[in-house]
Amino acid sequence: MERVPIQVQAAFVRAVFALPRPLRRLIAGQPTRIDGQELALDAQLLLTLDKMAGHSFVDRTPERSRAMLDRSRHLVSGVPIEPVTVRGLTLDDDIPARFYTPAEVGEDAPLLVFYHGGGWVLGTLDSHDNTCRFLAKHAKVKVLSVDYRLAPEHPFPAAAEDAYSAFRYAVAHAPELGVNPDLIAVGGDSAGGNLAAVTAYQAVRAGGPRPAFQLLFYPGTDATARRRSRDLFADGFFLTSENIDWFTNHYCPDTERRADPLFSVLRADDLTGMPPAYIATGGFDPLRDEGEEFAHKLAAAGVPVALSRHPDLIHGYVNFIGIGTRFREATAEAAGALRTGLAMSTPARTP
Repeated sequence: MERVPIQVQAAFVRAVFALPRPLRRLIAGQPTRIDGQELALDAQLLLTLDKMAGHSFVDRTPERSRAMLDRSRHLVSGVPIEPVTVRGLTLDDDIPARFYTPAEVGEDAPLLVFYHGGGWVLGTLDSHDNTCRFLAKHAKVKVLSVDYRLAPEHPFPAAAEDAYSAFRYAVAHAPELGVNPDLIAVGGDSAGGNLAAVTAYQAVRAGGPRPAFQLLFYPGTDATARRRSRDLFADGFFLTSENIDWFTNHYCPDTERRADPLFSVLRADDLTGMPPAYIATGGFDPLRDEGEEFAHKLAAAGVPVALSRHPDLIHGYVNFIGIGTRFREATAEAAGALRTGLAMSTPARTP
């Protein structure tokens, strides 16, 4: 498939997803049901096409995997969402970033500091460009997307350090960014969700400004334990158990450090004072149970939490908004939660 121009592949994928439902079901096969859940047809069709094309989330080395992601993102992310103004920035510590301003959002606006997924090894500003555009437009917020350092070149805790540095930059430079320093949320998907939660945790512990809200898509929260969902969905649902080991070994090869709350935030002794959160999980995601356990632990600490399991979805769905309808629906729910959560937020400069 690598010999076929990416534009041709993208057109083929769009054509398949535009077929009448009976034909899409015929291609995808009989419904997949596990753990009392039925996989969405959009998700099952995507997995079927991935298998036919021989696509893989991880391809042996970080370099090959990054190239694969850069190529495959064009198949599922869709055309750039408009009207959104985009410009590049360089944050403190020379961290590259991208700043999104949707139409009709002016000065003193809410801000989402966004961290992309990719297992702390993959992912770029480009890989999540349309996701950021979508959230900016539908949540009516400005978005600061952060290109934190990746492993294995920069192992743990480099990404966590960059993530917190980016949040501090947003607070310090709120006037020039045209955002309200009391309405700065953090968010991300998968490893990015981990970094968002870890950033909130660092901010609370530091006793200074903290995020007003956490927007966490299927976050990794505990690298020290294997839960039931990890076995139920170990293979065949985009992110595999083997992938998780590969990412973890690259990001934090020192196994003794994996219980550190700056990596396994679920292992933190005290989550009191953390910002309100929306946590979304996928029913067919090996990370499902640890994300939901984190939501429950936040709630037990007195943190307002909205936990939304999408029982029919797989890991990575915020990147698939260019195909079908189900992925877009789930991402739109999160945008609504972010908009509502920030509208209800009280000043959050101190815990």
